[in-house]
Parts: sequence; structure tokens; C-alpha cells
Amino acid sequence: MRNEVIVVLDADREYRVDTQSLTPLSSEDGRLWLDKQFVELDCEPLRATGKVLLADKLVVVAREARGRAGLFDDESWRNHYALAAQAVLSKALICVDVPAMSISY
Repeated sequence: MRNEVIVVLDADREYRVDTQSLTPLSSEDGRLWLDKQFVELDCEPLRATGKVLLADKLVVVAREARGRAGLFDDESWRNHYALAAQAVLSKALICVDVPAMSISY
């Protein structure tokens, strides 16, 4: 089974993180890291109700990180994002498509 997180930022930028050799995060650690990034990147909820689903957070954090000093070019940050995604979604293969604002497994 593949353990990989793919992030499509736009038509020309796609990042793939093979997490097979990385130390996984617990669900709680993944959620805490994602929450911290959501706040630090000044992300806004997608839904008018203000409710933020974990999948929404992953997409919005990727969208905001796309324009911030090359966060996805930073291997450590990129790996943490991938591990957090797998931890909160409990899936081994994840694709985050920012232009489509969607996640697939």
C-alpha cells in the first residue's frame, strides 16, 4: 500500500510526499499542528456557518501556504503537512486539490 500525500497547488505546481519512511503523527498531534497552521496563516472558514471541518482546514491551509514564502518548498513543513493530513483523515493516500477546493482518497 502506498503512503503518499499529493498537493496540487495550481496547474504548474504539484507536490508529492512519500510518508512511508516518516514517523507518523497521532490524530491529536496532527489536529494540533493543523489548528496552529490555520491560525498562523490567518485562514478563514469556508462555510458561512463558521464550522470548519478537518478536510476544509487541509484545503484552506494549503491554499494560504501556496502564497506564503514557499512553505511547500520547505521539506520539513511539507512533510509535517502530509503527516498531519494522514493523521486527521486516517487515510494512507490523499490528494489535496487546491484549485478544485477538494480532497480525494
